[in-house]
Amino acid sequence: MAELHDIILRPIVTEKTARLEATGNVFTFQVGTSANKLQIKDAVEKLFGVKVDVVRTVNVRGKTKRHGRHTGRRSDWKKAYVTLIEGDNIQLFESN
Repeated sequence: MAELHDIILRPIVTEKTARLEATGNVFTFQVGTSANKLQIKDAVEKLFGVKVDVVRTVNVRGKTKRHGRHTGRRSDWKKAYVTLIEGDNIQLFESN
């Protein structure tokens, strides 16, 4: 089995994800491209001590970027939308 930190790479913090957290109890993570929904669910439950209701995944294609006259391509990656059961919460940042 893969390490938990190889499955859950980092949380994604944007205006959209903040709105999803506030309204729908949905948290967004960048995950390993080979991770499946069951692995993501187990990793989130073990790392944060919460109960996961639903996991949705999206494969995100890397963008083509230019560096002067040369073109390159960013890597493809996977995003997971994790919905927690009612009453559970993940504290991503410490509040004073």
